[in-house]
Amino acid sequence: MTLPAMLSTERLRLPLWTADDVAAFRAGERRPGWHADYPRRDDLDATTIWRDGDPWGPRHVVRGVTALGSIGFFGPPEPAADGVPEVEVGYGLVPEARGYGFATEALQGLLAEADRHGVRVRASVEPTNAASIRVLAKCGFTELRGANEEGELVMARPLPT
Repeated sequence: MTLPAMLSTERLRLPLWTADDVAAFRAGERRPGWHADYPRRDDLDATTIWRDGDPWGPRHVVRGVTALGSIGFFGPPEPAADGVPEVEVGYGLVPEARGYGFATEALQGLLAEADRHGVRVRASVEPTNAASIRVLAKCGFTELRGANEEGELVMARPLPT
């Protein structure tokens, strides 16, 4: 199962991170086209799961010519307890880009690709992060699986029938 290196939605482009991007993140460098507040702390944390050439890895969220945040899966799908391939997703935007529907649109773009491959998607979210919970609800994450070891809610999106 592979995903395209570049995904596009109506307003956004979602290119995979490159080795150069990750090196710049880790070195604290800013690239032309990156928002002044990007990368965020969570983006830097995601460099620990990045693997060169992994189409299921982190991506930039780009509006026009500006990277506003990131979205991506935490690696390739693996069979869940019921045998269905499943993957976890994470996303985040710089504060200035929040409230415009970009996170929802980016997540819907990734979900369309996961659906094409028959992969179920789950997400973990802080119980106090109402905005992220709304994004997940808008994108069809209806299964609440309880909490993980960090106290985050674990939600899943059933595969479309």
